[in-house]
Amino acid sequence: MIQVNHVHKTYPSQIFALSDITFEISEGEFVYIAGPNGSGKTTLLRILFGTERPASGEVFVNGIDITEKGFHKIYSLRRTIGIIFQDFKLLKNRTVSENIRFALEVTGHLRKEADSRVSEILSWIGLQGREGDLVVTLSAGEQQRVAIARALINDPPILLADEPTGDLDAQMTNDIMGIFNSLHLKGTTIVFATHNIDLIKRYPYRTIILLDGKRVDVKKEEGVKVRG
Repeated sequence: MIQVNHVHKTYPSQIFALSDITFEISEGEFVYIAGPNGSGKTTLLRILFGTERPASGEVFVNGIDITEKGFHKIYSLRRTIGIIFQDFKLLKNRTVSENIRFALEVTGHLRKEADSRVSEILSWIGLQGREGDLVVTLSAGEQQRVAIARALINDPPILLADEPTGDLDAQMTNDIMGIFNSLHLKGTTIVFATHNIDLIKRYPYRTIILLDGKRVDVKKEEGVKVRG
């Protein structure tokens, strides 16, 4: 589903955000991209979503080359990818329903069909009855559920999540991880960026570790106690 071959990313300041990153993710797999802040996790997710281009290397997502040769296909590819941002990126002056439905409207769904789908997904994530609430009135955990619902509304086969539990308490984190585990069991391919090693221990999946933009072999890295 995802192939990353010898990817490098350098910013104008000559800071190496990513250096020679290579990995593959199979269809339906749940994979953590782990590492401390500044290790390159967000940059890597942006490359997978097509909002950043690597300086060199190849990236294939769902069979499409999204580097230089196939970048013109990125807009159609994004319709098959759900993305959850660390800061939610919700429309603060809009309701829960409007935030979620927006993703359907831009892909041409009819209003009646969109309303039905929004109601269905809000029930699934535990926010039924909150359709008309402004997102600014919700707790952080509830806003994260709205962000997840928006990412899932088009039933994408791939879900990218950037620190989706970073600002949540333990109970909210467990609730959100329950949603991700359910998605994994349904066959969604999940790439989940996190710096929380305890979270990885509690919900163990294959883990790719980044340090200073480089992939780390955990067997050689003292003090990194995660499943690789």
